[in-house]
Amino acid sequence: MTTTSAETVIRPARAKTAAGSPAVRRGQGFQHGVWFTAPFLVLFALFVIWPLLRGLYLSLTDANISGDGTSFIGLDNYTEALDDPLVWESLGHSAYFTLLVVPCITVLAFLLAMLAHHIERGKWLWRLCFFMPFLLPSTVAANLWQWLFNPGTGMINHVFGLETPWLTDKSYAMPAIVITTLWWTVGFSFLLYLAALQGIPAHLYEAAELDGANAWHRVVHITLPMLRHVTGLVVALQILASLQVFDQAVVIQDFGPGPEGSTRTFVQYTLEQGFTSYRVGYASAVSIIFFVIIAAVALARMWLLRNREEGVR
Repeated sequence: MTTTSAETVIRPARAKTAAGSPAVRRGQGFQHGVWFTAPFLVLFALFVIWPLLRGLYLSLTDANISGDGTSFIGLDNYTEALDDPLVWESLGHSAYFTLLVVPCITVLAFLLAMLAHHIERGKWLWRLCFFMPFLLPSTVAANLWQWLFNPGTGMINHVFGLETPWLTDKSYAMPAIVITTLWWTVGFSFLLYLAALQGIPAHLYEAAELDGANAWHRVVHITLPMLRHVTGLVVALQILASLQVFDQAVVIQDFGPGPEGSTRTFVQYTLEQGFTSYRVGYASAVSIIFFVIIAAVALARMWLLRNREEGVR
């Protein structure tokens, strides 16, 4: 074979090898992935990144709701927000609500999932009843419980023979919102737990039962460890959602801050500053502070979860 013919055979082989190399395949996969994710990236930039950047800019100005006479004032809004007692008070209300809701909803969702998983008769009906409230709009759930908590005509006081001023006393106003939230949102966490319970292999329980483990030991040593990732997910989602509580707290109090401002949450205070006091720049600064707090909570949760997984390994 001549040199020319040998090169003719080798060059196509090299070209074929280069075309099928991992680097080329990764490049082609990246190009295809960009086209598939482009619609999401465009919408994410349009409705998340741009509003965030716009809010960051407005937080450095004295902008009002009309947009007239806007001037750059630097960090004055942030300084005022950090010195504003209502900012810390509303943040405390959101934190208090979170501390009440997250443990209760996690335990309640687990218990309901266990019940729905092990019950035999009418299983579909139980699952439907536990999950259905989650499908209601927030305004419907809040208005329903507003009527139930009514001190004069409400069913709760009438059935239990109480005279509790649920919505007009600051000692009961926030617990009333917590009860409403538990009934309304527990269905989502219940569904996560139920799906996870169905994924636990049955032979683990059978082997434990043969070894003499009772029901409590099987739950503690099999069920709970197998659900630790789902529990972490439920807790993380509930913390982030509870810190942003707004709908049910506002509607159940007829769009007010509650008795002595006891149910004014951080999100509600931000909207009051922007759309009631017309201080868009100041409201933007408060919202940026809240964004930083939420991001810090999410990052702390990720860090704790990573350390826990490394400790288990």
